[in-house]
Amino acid sequence: MIQLFNSAEFINYLDGEERLISLLLRDIVIETLPGIKEKMAYNVPFFSMNKRICYIWPSKIPWGGVKKGVHLGFCYGNRIEDKDGLLHAGTRKMIRTLHFNTVEDIEPQIIITFLKKAAEIDRLK
Repeated sequence: MIQLFNSAEFINYLDGEERLISLLLRDIVIETLPGIKEKMAYNVPFFSMNKRICYIWPSKIPWGGVKKGVHLGFCYGNRIEDKDGLLHAGTRKMIRTLHFNTVEDIEPQIIITFLKKAAEIDRLK
């Protein structure tokens, strides 16, 4: 079983498109939410302020249920307004995810909007 202790180990463990997607998502999170804390849990990076806001989960990391690509998960995603239905719930009550199979799938402005909404929810807790 793997054990990844920091974001550098996490990124180095990934290959190809998953690595590129994860790097870009991480950059977007850190640039959008200055001062956000990053901590590894379940071998993936979770980002928090008061509470956990989001995480990046690639399919290469087992037990996350990600079959292909990379998920950007929002820990309190059920509270995020999503008029266009872009966030996926699956069978989860609280978590919502965006799915990316290629770097081209990433639309930074959409991610930034959801990150800002998630941070606002976190501030209200």
